[in-house]
Amino acid sequence: MLMTLSVLKKIRVIVSLVFLLATTIVFLDFRNIIPDSWIKTLLYFQFIPSLLNFFSSSLAIAASGFIVILVLSFLFGRIYCSFFCPLGTMMDIISRISEKFKKRKIFRFSKARNLYRYGFLGLTIIFLFMGTTILVNLLDPFSNYGRIAANIGKPLLLYLNNGLSFLLEKMNIYTIYREEFILPDWTILLFPLSFLMLIIYFATFHGRLYCNTVCPVGTILGLLSRFSLFKIKMFKTSCTSCGDCSSTCKASCIDIRNCTVDMSRCVACYNCLSSCPEGGISYELSGFHKTIKQNPSGDKSKRKALQILFTFLIAAIPLKSMTQGRHRRGRPHTDGTIPIHKKHPVTPPGSKGLFHFTTLCTSCHLCVTSCPTKVLQPSLFEYGFEGILQPHLDSNAGFCNYDCVICGQVCPSAAIHTLTLTEKHKTQIGKVQLVLDNCVVFTRHKDCGSCAEHCPTQAVHMIPWKKNLKIPEINNEICVGCGACEYACPTKPYKAIYVEGNPIHLIAKKAESKQTEQIFSPKEDFPF
Repeated sequence: MLMTLSVLKKIRVIVSLVFLLATTIVFLDFRNIIPDSWIKTLLYFQFIPSLLNFFSSSLAIAASGFIVILVLSFLFGRIYCSFFCPLGTMMDIISRISEKFKKRKIFRFSKARNLYRYGFLGLTIIFLFMGTTILVNLLDPFSNYGRIAANIGKPLLLYLNNGLSFLLEKMNIYTIYREEFILPDWTILLFPLSFLMLIIYFATFHGRLYCNTVCPVGTILGLLSRFSLFKIKMFKTSCTSCGDCSSTCKASCIDIRNCTVDMSRCVACYNCLSSCPEGGISYELSGFHKTIKQNPSGDKSKRKALQILFTFLIAAIPLKSMTQGRHRRGRPHTDGTIPIHKKHPVTPPGSKGLFHFTTLCTSCHLCVTSCPTKVLQPSLFEYGFEGILQPHLDSNAGFCNYDCVICGQVCPSAAIHTLTLTEKHKTQIGKVQLVLDNCVVFTRHKDCGSCAEHCPTQAVHMIPWKKNLKIPEINNEICVGCGACEYACPTKPYKAIYVEGNPIHLIAKKAESKQTEQIFSPKEDFPF
Protein backbone atom coordinates (compact mmCIF):
# COMPACT_ATOMS: atom_id res chain seq x y z
CA MET A 1 0.00 0.00 0.00
CA LEU A 2 2.79 2.44 0.90
CA MET A 3 4.48 1.65 -2.37
CA THR A 4 1.29 2.46 -4.25
CA LEU A 5 0.92 5.78 -2.45
CA SER A 6 4.57 6.62 -3.18
CA VAL A 7 3.96 5.91 -6.88
CA LEU A 8 1.12 8.45 -6.90
CA LYS A 9 3.48 11.20 -5.83
CA LYS A 10 6.09 10.16 -8.40
CA ILE A 11 3.47 10.24 -11.16
CA ARG A 12 2.38 13.70 -10.03
CA VAL A 13 5.96 15.00 -10.04
CA ILE A 14 6.73 13.57 -13.48
CA VAL A 15 3.51 14.80 -15.13
CA SER A 16 3.75 18.27 -13.57
CA LEU A 17 7.38 18.70 -14.63
CA VAL A 18 6.56 17.56 -18.17
CA PHE A 19 3.72 20.09 -18.44
CA LEU A 20 5.82 22.86 -16.91
CA LEU A 21 8.74 22.16 -19.22
CA ALA A 22 6.52 21.91 -22.29
CA THR A 23 4.64 25.12 -21.44
CA THR A 24 7.89 26.97 -20.79
CA ILE A 25 9.39 25.81 -24.08
CA VAL A 26 6.30 27.02 -25.95
CA PHE A 27 6.64 30.51 -24.43
CA LEU A 28 10.42 30.66 -24.91
CA ASP A 29 10.46 29.23 -28.45
CA PHE A 30 11.91 32.24 -30.28
CA ARG A 31 12.67 30.14 -33.38
CA ASN A 32 9.05 28.90 -33.73
CA ILE A 33 10.07 25.26 -34.09
CA ILE A 34 7.37 23.70 -31.88
CA PRO A 35 4.66 22.01 -34.04
CA ASP A 36 1.19 23.55 -33.82
CA SER A 37 -0.34 20.19 -32.88
CA TRP A 38 1.87 19.97 -29.79
CA ILE A 39 0.89 23.47 -28.72
CA LYS A 40 -2.83 22.77 -29.15
CA THR A 41 -2.55 19.54 -27.14
CA LEU A 42 -0.74 21.33 -24.32
CA LEU A 43 -3.18 24.25 -24.22
CA TYR A 44 -6.16 21.88 -24.26
CA PHE A 45 -5.73 21.22 -20.53
CA GLN A 46 -5.64 24.87 -19.42
CA PHE A 47 -8.95 25.61 -17.70
CA ILE A 48 -9.75 29.30 -18.35
CA PRO A 49 -8.48 29.49 -21.98
CA SER A 50 -10.36 26.27 -22.77
CA LEU A 51 -13.54 27.59 -21.14
CA LEU A 52 -13.50 30.83 -23.15
CA ASN A 53 -12.62 28.91 -26.30
CA PHE A 54 -15.54 26.51 -25.76
CA PHE A 55 -18.16 29.26 -25.64
CA SER A 56 -16.79 31.12 -28.64
CA SER A 57 -15.57 28.39 -30.98
CA SER A 58 -17.58 26.38 -33.45
CA LEU A 59 -15.31 23.40 -32.74
CA ALA A 60 -16.60 22.73 -29.22
CA ILE A 61 -14.99 19.29 -28.96
CA ALA A 62 -11.52 20.69 -29.65
CA ALA A 63 -12.11 23.30 -26.92
CA SER A 64 -13.58 20.98 -24.28
CA GLY A 65 -10.45 20.66 -22.15
CA PHE A 66 -12.08 22.43 -19.20
CA ILE A 67 -14.80 19.73 -19.18
CA VAL A 68 -12.09 17.07 -18.94
CA ILE A 69 -10.59 18.97 -15.99
CA LEU A 70 -14.01 19.16 -14.29
CA VAL A 71 -14.54 15.41 -14.74
CA LEU A 72 -11.06 14.62 -13.42
CA SER A 73 -11.69 16.88 -10.43
CA PHE A 74 -14.95 15.08 -9.67
CA LEU A 75 -13.14 11.76 -9.85
CA PHE A 76 -9.78 12.46 -8.23
CA GLY A 77 -9.85 15.94 -6.66
CA ARG A 78 -7.89 19.05 -7.67
CA ILE A 79 -5.30 17.27 -9.76
CA TYR A 80 -5.23 20.21 -12.20
CA CYS A 81 -3.50 22.33 -9.56
CA SER A 82 -0.58 19.93 -9.11
CA PHE A 83 -0.50 18.11 -12.46
CA PHE A 84 -1.34 20.59 -15.25
CA CYS A 85 -1.05 24.11 -13.85
CA PRO A 86 2.41 25.55 -14.68
CA LEU A 87 2.08 28.26 -12.04
CA GLY A 88 1.36 25.67 -9.35
CA THR A 89 4.38 23.60 -10.33
CA MET A 90 6.55 26.73 -10.37
CA MET A 91 5.39 27.51 -6.84
CA ASP A 92 6.36 24.00 -5.72
CA ILE A 93 9.82 24.42 -7.21
CA ILE A 94 10.26 27.82 -5.55
CA SER A 95 9.18 26.31 -2.22
CA ARG A 96 11.68 23.47 -2.65
CA ILE A 97 14.52 25.83 -3.56
CA SER A 98 13.75 28.11 -0.61
CA GLU A 99 14.39 25.20 1.74
CA LYS A 100 18.04 25.26 0.66
CA PHE A 101 18.45 28.79 2.03
CA LYS A 102 16.30 28.67 5.15
CA LYS A 103 14.95 26.25 7.69
CA ARG A 104 12.41 23.90 6.16
CA LYS A 105 8.89 25.27 6.40
CA ILE A 106 6.71 23.26 8.79
CA PHE A 107 3.12 23.64 7.65
CA ARG A 108 0.27 23.63 10.12
CA PHE A 109 -3.47 23.37 9.66
CA SER A 110 -5.21 26.70 9.14
CA LYS A 111 -8.85 27.54 8.67
CA ALA A 112 -10.10 28.23 5.17
CA ARG A 113 -10.15 31.90 4.19
CA ASN A 114 -13.57 31.64 2.61
CA LEU A 115 -14.21 35.37 2.59
CA TYR A 116 -11.23 35.92 0.29
CA ARG A 117 -11.56 32.96 -2.04
CA TYR A 118 -15.32 33.22 -2.56
CA GLY A 119 -15.01 37.00 -2.73
CA PHE A 120 -12.48 36.81 -5.60
CA LEU A 121 -14.59 34.16 -7.33
CA GLY A 122 -17.76 36.21 -6.91
CA LEU A 123 -16.15 39.32 -8.36
CA THR A 124 -14.81 37.30 -11.29
CA ILE A 125 -18.31 35.97 -12.02
CA ILE A 126 -19.83 39.45 -11.76
CA PHE A 127 -17.26 40.85 -14.20
CA LEU A 128 -17.90 37.95 -16.60
CA PHE A 129 -21.63 38.73 -16.52
CA MET A 130 -20.69 42.32 -17.35
CA GLY A 131 -18.83 41.07 -20.42
CA THR A 132 -15.27 41.77 -19.30
CA THR A 133 -12.45 39.34 -18.53
CA ILE A 134 -10.24 41.81 -16.65
CA LEU A 135 -10.23 39.79 -13.39
CA VAL A 136 -9.73 36.57 -15.34
CA ASN A 137 -6.76 38.18 -17.06
CA LEU A 138 -5.22 39.29 -13.78
CA LEU A 139 -5.93 36.13 -11.72
CA ASP A 140 -5.82 33.20 -14.17
CA PRO A 141 -2.78 31.05 -13.26
CA PHE A 142 -1.93 30.07 -16.84
CA SER A 143 -2.03 33.66 -18.09
CA ASN A 144 0.09 34.88 -15.19
CA TYR A 145 2.68 32.20 -15.82
CA GLY A 146 2.63 33.10 -19.52
CA ARG A 147 3.34 36.76 -18.79
CA ILE A 148 6.23 35.82 -16.51
CA ALA A 149 7.71 33.50 -19.15
CA ALA A 150 7.13 35.85 -22.09
CA ASN A 151 8.18 39.16 -20.51
CA ILE A 152 10.88 38.05 -18.06
CA GLY A 153 12.06 34.58 -19.04
CA LYS A 154 12.29 35.09 -22.80
CA PRO A 155 14.34 38.34 -22.66
CA LEU A 156 16.77 36.66 -20.28
CA LEU A 157 17.07 33.70 -22.67
CA LEU A 158 17.66 36.03 -25.62
CA TYR A 159 20.35 37.92 -23.70
CA LEU A 160 22.04 34.58 -23.04
CA ASN A 161 21.64 33.53 -26.69
CA ASN A 162 23.17 36.76 -27.97
CA GLY A 163 26.00 36.60 -25.43
CA LEU A 164 26.90 33.07 -26.52
CA SER A 165 26.62 34.12 -30.15
CA PHE A 166 29.09 36.96 -29.57
CA LEU A 167 31.60 34.65 -27.90
CA LEU A 168 31.28 31.92 -30.54
CA GLU A 169 31.70 34.42 -33.38
CA LYS A 170 35.13 35.25 -31.98
CA MET A 171 36.02 31.59 -32.59
CA ASN A 172 34.40 31.58 -36.07
CA ILE A 173 31.56 29.37 -34.86
CA TYR A 174 28.15 30.42 -36.12
CA THR A 175 25.91 27.65 -34.81
CA ILE A 176 24.13 30.17 -32.56
CA TYR A 177 23.19 33.48 -34.13
CA ARG A 178 21.93 36.73 -32.69
CA GLU A 179 18.23 37.45 -32.25
CA GLU A 180 16.84 40.97 -32.29
CA PHE A 181 14.21 41.61 -29.65
CA ILE A 182 12.35 44.47 -28.05
CA LEU A 183 11.86 44.76 -24.32
CA PRO A 184 8.33 45.77 -23.30
CA ASP A 185 7.92 49.14 -21.65
CA TRP A 186 8.86 49.12 -17.96
CA THR A 187 5.24 49.80 -17.03
CA ILE A 188 4.29 46.55 -18.77
CA LEU A 189 7.12 44.63 -17.10
CA LEU A 190 5.95 45.89 -13.73
CA PHE A 191 2.91 43.60 -13.75
CA PRO A 192 4.57 40.19 -14.28
CA LEU A 193 7.53 41.20 -12.11
CA SER A 194 5.28 42.21 -9.22
CA PHE A 195 3.25 39.03 -9.57
CA LEU A 196 6.43 36.94 -9.61
CA MET A 197 7.56 38.58 -6.37
CA LEU A 198 4.15 37.86 -4.85
CA ILE A 199 4.30 34.21 -5.90
CA ILE A 200 7.83 33.81 -4.51
CA TYR A 201 6.63 35.21 -1.18
CA PHE A 202 3.56 32.95 -1.07
CA ALA A 203 5.49 29.83 -2.09
CA THR A 204 8.33 30.49 0.35
CA PHE A 205 6.30 31.25 3.47
CA HIS A 206 2.73 30.08 2.86
CA GLY A 207 2.82 27.20 0.38
CA ARG A 208 -0.26 27.16 -1.86
CA LEU A 209 -2.03 30.08 -0.15
CA TYR A 210 -2.48 31.89 -3.49
CA CYS A 211 -4.22 28.84 -4.96
CA ASN A 212 -6.66 28.66 -2.04
CA THR A 213 -7.43 32.35 -1.47
CA VAL A 214 -7.06 34.23 -4.76
CA CYS A 215 -7.14 31.89 -7.76
CA PRO A 216 -10.71 31.53 -9.12
CA VAL A 217 -9.78 28.28 -10.89
CA GLY A 218 -8.63 26.77 -7.59
CA THR A 219 -11.86 27.83 -5.89
CA ILE A 220 -14.09 26.40 -8.63
CA LEU A 221 -12.24 23.07 -8.68
CA GLY A 222 -12.14 23.05 -4.88
CA LEU A 223 -15.94 23.22 -4.72
CA LEU A 224 -16.19 20.19 -6.98
CA SER A 225 -13.38 18.33 -5.22
CA ARG A 226 -15.31 18.32 -1.96
CA PHE A 227 -17.44 15.61 -3.54
CA SER A 228 -14.76 13.76 -5.52
CA LEU A 229 -15.05 10.00 -5.70
CA PHE A 230 -11.46 9.46 -4.60
CA LYS A 231 -10.45 11.29 -1.44
CA ILE A 232 -7.62 11.49 1.05
CA LYS A 233 -8.82 9.94 4.30
CA MET A 234 -7.40 9.76 7.80
CA PHE A 235 -8.02 6.82 10.14
CA LYS A 236 -8.32 7.57 13.86
CA THR A 237 -7.46 3.98 14.73
CA SER A 238 -4.07 4.21 13.01
CA CYS A 239 -3.24 7.91 13.41
CA THR A 240 -0.83 8.73 16.24
CA SER A 241 -1.19 12.52 15.79
CA CYS A 242 2.51 12.80 15.03
CA GLY A 243 1.84 15.67 12.62
CA ASP A 244 4.11 14.41 9.83
CA CYS A 245 1.32 14.56 7.26
CA SER A 246 0.22 18.03 8.33
CA SER A 247 3.78 19.39 8.28
CA THR A 248 4.17 18.45 4.60
CA CYS A 249 0.75 19.70 3.46
CA LYS A 250 1.46 22.81 1.38
CA ALA A 251 -2.28 23.63 1.38
CA SER A 252 -2.49 23.56 5.21
CA CYS A 253 -5.71 21.56 4.95
CA ILE A 254 -4.97 18.56 7.23
CA ASP A 255 -6.50 18.81 10.71
CA ILE A 256 -4.75 16.13 12.83
CA ARG A 257 -6.83 16.92 15.90
CA ASN A 258 -10.05 15.87 14.19
CA CYS A 259 -8.42 13.56 11.63
CA THR A 260 -10.01 15.38 8.71
CA VAL A 261 -8.82 16.72 5.35
CA ASP A 262 -10.41 19.79 3.72
CA MET A 263 -10.68 18.45 0.17
CA SER A 264 -11.78 21.83 -1.18
CA ARG A 265 -8.26 23.11 -0.46
CA CYS A 266 -6.27 19.92 -1.10
CA VAL A 267 -4.22 20.35 -4.28
CA ALA A 268 -3.54 16.62 -4.72
CA CYS A 269 0.22 16.80 -4.19
CA TYR A 270 0.19 13.49 -2.24
CA ASN A 271 3.03 14.60 0.05
CA CYS A 272 1.03 13.48 3.07
CA LEU A 273 0.59 9.93 1.77
CA SER A 274 4.30 9.17 1.65
CA SER A 275 5.08 10.98 4.92
CA CYS A 276 2.84 8.99 7.27
CA PRO A 277 4.89 6.31 9.12
CA GLU A 278 1.85 4.47 10.50
CA GLY A 279 -0.37 4.18 7.44
CA GLY A 280 -2.92 6.42 9.10
CA ILE A 281 -3.74 8.30 5.92
CA SER A 282 -4.83 6.93 2.57
CA TYR A 283 -6.20 7.83 -0.86
CA GLU A 284 -9.19 5.72 -1.76
CA LEU A 285 -12.72 5.58 -3.12
CA SER A 286 -14.97 7.47 -0.76
CA GLY A 287 -18.40 6.45 0.47
CA PHE A 288 -19.85 9.26 -1.60
CA HIS A 289 -23.40 8.07 -2.02
CA LYS A 290 -23.62 6.73 1.50
CA THR A 291 -22.34 9.97 2.99
CA ILE A 292 -24.84 12.06 1.08
CA LYS A 293 -27.69 9.86 2.11
CA GLN A 294 -26.85 9.93 5.80
CA ASN A 295 -25.98 13.62 5.92
CA PRO A 296 -28.71 15.95 4.67
CA SER A 297 -26.45 18.96 5.18
CA GLY A 298 -23.99 17.37 2.79
CA ASP A 299 -26.69 17.36 0.12
CA LYS A 300 -27.27 21.08 0.63
CA SER A 301 -23.55 21.71 0.48
CA LYS A 302 -23.27 19.78 -2.75
CA ARG A 303 -26.20 21.66 -4.26
CA LYS A 304 -24.64 25.00 -3.26
CA ALA A 305 -21.29 24.04 -4.82
CA LEU A 306 -22.94 22.96 -8.06
CA GLN A 307 -24.96 26.19 -8.16
CA ILE A 308 -21.76 28.26 -7.90
CA LEU A 309 -20.09 26.16 -10.60
CA PHE A 310 -23.15 26.47 -12.85
CA THR A 311 -23.25 30.23 -12.30
CA PHE A 312 -19.58 30.54 -13.29
CA LEU A 313 -20.17 28.59 -16.50
CA ILE A 314 -23.35 30.52 -17.31
CA ALA A 315 -21.46 33.78 -16.80
CA ALA A 316 -19.14 32.84 -19.64
CA ILE A 317 -21.92 31.95 -22.09
CA PRO A 318 -22.84 35.57 -22.99
CA LEU A 319 -19.30 36.05 -24.26
CA LYS A 320 -20.23 34.22 -27.45
CA SER A 321 -23.13 36.52 -28.30
CA MET A 322 -21.40 39.66 -27.08
CA THR A 323 -18.40 39.07 -29.34
CA GLN A 324 -20.50 39.20 -32.48
CA GLY A 325 -21.33 42.49 -34.14
CA ARG A 326 -20.35 44.87 -31.34
CA HIS A 327 -17.30 46.97 -30.58
CA ARG A 328 -16.04 49.53 -28.12
CA ARG A 329 -13.65 52.37 -28.49
CA GLY A 330 -10.09 52.18 -27.20
CA ARG A 331 -8.25 55.06 -25.63
CA PRO A 332 -6.53 57.20 -28.26
CA HIS A 333 -2.88 58.01 -28.23
CA THR A 334 -0.85 60.54 -30.20
CA ASP A 335 1.42 59.77 -33.11
CA GLY A 336 2.96 62.47 -35.34
CA THR A 337 4.37 66.00 -35.24
CA ILE A 338 0.82 67.28 -35.34
CA PRO A 339 -1.03 65.24 -32.67
CA ILE A 340 -2.89 62.34 -34.29
CA HIS A 341 -5.55 60.55 -32.28
CA LYS A 342 -5.92 56.90 -33.14
CA LYS A 343 -9.55 56.14 -32.53
CA HIS A 344 -9.04 52.38 -32.38
CA PRO A 345 -5.99 50.20 -31.71
CA VAL A 346 -5.15 47.47 -34.23
CA THR A 347 -6.04 43.94 -33.11
CA PRO A 348 -4.43 40.79 -34.57
CA PRO A 349 -5.80 39.28 -37.79
CA GLY A 350 -8.28 36.57 -36.88
CA SER A 351 -9.53 38.44 -33.81
CA LYS A 352 -12.59 39.72 -35.75
CA GLY A 353 -12.50 43.09 -34.02
CA LEU A 354 -12.05 45.02 -30.81
CA PHE A 355 -14.92 43.65 -28.77
CA HIS A 356 -14.41 40.01 -29.71
CA PHE A 357 -10.72 40.23 -28.93
CA THR A 358 -10.87 42.16 -25.66
CA THR A 359 -13.72 39.98 -24.37
CA LEU A 360 -11.93 36.67 -24.90
CA CYS A 361 -8.23 37.47 -24.58
CA THR A 362 -6.72 36.38 -21.23
CA SER A 363 -3.44 38.26 -21.77
CA CYS A 364 -1.31 35.10 -21.59
CA HIS A 365 1.07 36.69 -24.16
CA LEU A 366 1.65 33.45 -26.02
CA CYS A 367 0.94 35.28 -29.28
CA VAL A 368 3.35 38.04 -28.23
CA THR A 369 6.23 35.66 -27.64
CA SER A 370 5.42 33.68 -30.82
CA CYS A 371 5.15 36.66 -33.18
CA PRO A 372 8.19 36.48 -35.52
CA THR A 373 8.19 40.20 -36.38
CA LYS A 374 7.48 41.38 -32.79
CA VAL A 375 4.62 43.61 -33.93
CA LEU A 376 2.40 42.14 -31.19
CA GLN A 377 3.20 43.96 -27.96
CA PRO A 378 1.41 44.10 -24.58
CA SER A 379 -0.87 47.10 -24.22
CA LEU A 380 -1.17 49.45 -21.31
CA PHE A 381 -4.31 51.52 -21.88
CA GLU A 382 -4.70 51.24 -25.66
CA TYR A 383 -7.88 49.20 -25.03
CA GLY A 384 -8.84 51.14 -21.93
CA PHE A 385 -8.39 49.87 -18.38
CA GLU A 386 -10.42 46.71 -18.99
CA GLY A 387 -8.00 45.55 -21.69
CA ILE A 388 -4.80 46.15 -19.77
CA LEU A 389 -1.92 43.88 -20.88
CA GLN A 390 -3.84 42.52 -23.87
CA PRO A 391 -1.68 42.44 -27.04
CA HIS A 392 -2.03 45.04 -29.79
CA LEU A 393 -0.18 45.65 -33.06
CA ASP A 394 2.57 48.19 -32.44
CA SER A 395 3.95 49.23 -35.82
CA ASN A 396 6.86 51.00 -34.16
CA ALA A 397 8.08 47.57 -33.02
CA GLY A 398 7.41 45.60 -36.22
CA PHE A 399 4.84 44.81 -38.89
CA CYS A 400 2.31 42.04 -39.45
CA ASN A 401 3.88 39.65 -41.93
CA TYR A 402 1.59 39.19 -44.94
CA ASP A 403 2.14 35.42 -44.96
CA CYS A 404 2.08 34.73 -41.20
CA VAL A 405 -0.82 33.20 -39.22
CA ILE A 406 1.08 32.05 -36.12
CA CYS A 407 -0.85 34.14 -33.57
CA GLY A 408 -4.12 32.40 -34.43
CA GLN A 409 -2.49 28.99 -34.29
CA VAL A 410 -1.20 29.44 -30.73
CA CYS A 411 -4.10 31.38 -29.16
CA PRO A 412 -5.65 29.13 -26.46
CA SER A 413 -8.88 31.08 -25.85
CA ALA A 414 -10.12 31.69 -29.45
CA ALA A 415 -9.61 35.43 -29.03
CA ILE A 416 -7.62 35.01 -32.27
CA HIS A 417 -9.05 32.48 -34.70
CA THR A 418 -6.78 30.54 -37.02
CA LEU A 419 -6.84 31.92 -40.57
CA THR A 420 -5.76 30.31 -43.79
CA LEU A 421 -3.30 32.33 -45.85
CA THR A 422 -6.07 33.13 -48.32
CA GLU A 423 -8.23 34.48 -45.49
CA LYS A 424 -5.30 36.37 -43.99
CA HIS A 425 -4.55 38.09 -47.32
CA LYS A 426 -8.13 39.43 -47.43
CA THR A 427 -8.57 40.38 -43.75
CA GLN A 428 -8.46 44.13 -43.26
CA ILE A 429 -7.49 44.83 -39.64
CA GLY A 430 -7.05 48.57 -40.27
CA LYS A 431 -6.66 51.29 -42.85
CA VAL A 432 -3.59 53.36 -43.53
CA GLN A 433 -3.63 57.13 -43.01
CA LEU A 434 -1.14 59.60 -44.51
CA VAL A 435 0.13 62.75 -42.75
CA LEU A 436 1.75 64.77 -45.53
CA ASP A 437 3.06 67.37 -43.09
CA ASN A 438 5.43 64.69 -41.72
CA CYS A 439 6.45 63.16 -45.07
CA VAL A 440 10.05 63.88 -46.13
CA VAL A 441 8.96 64.17 -49.76
CA PHE A 442 6.49 66.92 -48.88
CA THR A 443 8.51 68.76 -46.23
CA ARG A 444 12.12 68.30 -47.44
CA HIS A 445 11.51 67.69 -51.16
CA LYS A 446 13.59 64.49 -51.03
CA ASP A 447 13.00 61.08 -52.58
CA CYS A 448 11.74 58.37 -50.25
CA GLY A 449 9.06 55.83 -51.18
CA SER A 450 9.85 53.48 -48.31
CA CYS A 451 6.15 53.05 -47.43
CA ALA A 452 5.20 52.02 -50.96
CA GLU A 453 8.24 49.77 -51.31
CA HIS A 454 7.20 47.63 -48.35
CA CYS A 455 3.44 47.53 -48.87
CA PRO A 456 2.50 43.92 -49.76
CA THR A 457 -0.69 44.88 -51.62
CA GLN A 458 0.44 48.22 -53.13
CA ALA A 459 -2.32 50.01 -51.21
CA VAL A 460 0.39 52.64 -50.75
CA HIS A 461 2.00 53.55 -54.05
CA MET A 462 3.96 56.48 -55.44
CA ILE A 463 2.56 58.93 -57.97
CA PRO A 464 4.31 61.86 -59.77
CA TRP A 465 4.32 65.08 -57.79
CA LYS A 466 6.71 67.82 -58.88
CA LYS A 467 10.32 68.22 -59.95
CA ASN A 468 10.67 64.50 -60.73
CA LEU A 469 9.57 63.65 -57.20
CA LYS A 470 6.93 61.06 -56.35
CA ILE A 471 4.61 61.26 -53.36
CA PRO A 472 2.58 58.51 -51.64
CA GLU A 473 -1.02 57.85 -52.59
CA ILE A 474 -3.36 55.51 -50.69
CA ASN A 475 -5.96 53.00 -51.87
CA ASN A 476 -7.65 51.81 -48.69
CA GLU A 477 -9.88 49.36 -50.55
CA ILE A 478 -6.95 46.97 -50.92
CA CYS A 479 -5.12 47.89 -47.68
CA VAL A 480 -4.97 45.09 -45.07
CA GLY A 481 -3.56 47.27 -42.27
CA CYS A 482 -0.38 45.23 -41.78
CA GLY A 483 1.63 48.31 -40.71
CA ALA A 484 4.63 47.60 -42.95
CA CYS A 485 4.44 51.14 -44.29
CA GLU A 486 4.32 52.64 -40.80
CA TYR A 487 7.24 50.52 -39.61
CA ALA A 488 9.34 51.39 -42.68
CA CYS A 489 8.63 55.13 -42.57
CA PRO A 490 11.97 56.83 -41.75
CA THR A 491 10.64 60.05 -40.22
CA LYS A 492 11.62 60.54 -36.60
CA PRO A 493 10.46 60.79 -33.93
CA TYR A 494 6.98 60.58 -35.46
CA LYS A 495 5.68 58.78 -38.53
CA ALA A 496 4.21 60.28 -41.68
CA ILE A 497 1.98 57.26 -42.21
CA TYR A 498 0.09 55.12 -39.73
CA VAL A 499 -2.62 52.47 -39.48
CA GLU A 500 -6.00 53.24 -37.95
CA GLY A 501 -7.53 50.05 -36.57
CA ASN A 502 -10.87 48.74 -37.77
CA PRO A 503 -13.20 48.21 -34.77
CA ILE A 504 -14.68 45.30 -36.74
CA HIS A 505 -12.39 43.60 -39.24
CA LEU A 506 -13.39 43.96 -42.88
CA ILE A 507 -12.60 42.23 -46.16
CA ALA A 508 -10.10 44.00 -48.43
CA LYS A 509 -10.47 43.90 -52.19
CA LYS A 510 -7.98 41.86 -54.15
CA ALA A 511 -4.94 43.83 -55.25
CA GLU A 512 -4.38 43.97 -59.01
CA SER A 513 -0.70 44.83 -58.83
CA LYS A 514 2.02 42.35 -58.01
CA GLN A 515 2.79 41.90 -54.34
CA THR A 516 6.13 43.03 -53.02
CA GLU A 517 8.22 41.25 -50.44
CA GLN A 518 8.53 42.65 -46.92
CA ILE A 519 12.28 42.37 -46.58
CA PHE A 520 14.32 44.52 -44.24
CA SER A 521 17.45 44.41 -42.16
CA PRO A 522 16.91 45.24 -38.48
CA LYS A 523 20.52 46.46 -38.29
CA GLU A 524 19.87 49.31 -40.73
CA ASP A 525 18.57 52.67 -39.62
CA PHE A 526 15.92 52.66 -42.36
CA PRO A 527 14.45 49.34 -43.56
CA PHE A 528 14.90 50.05 -47.28
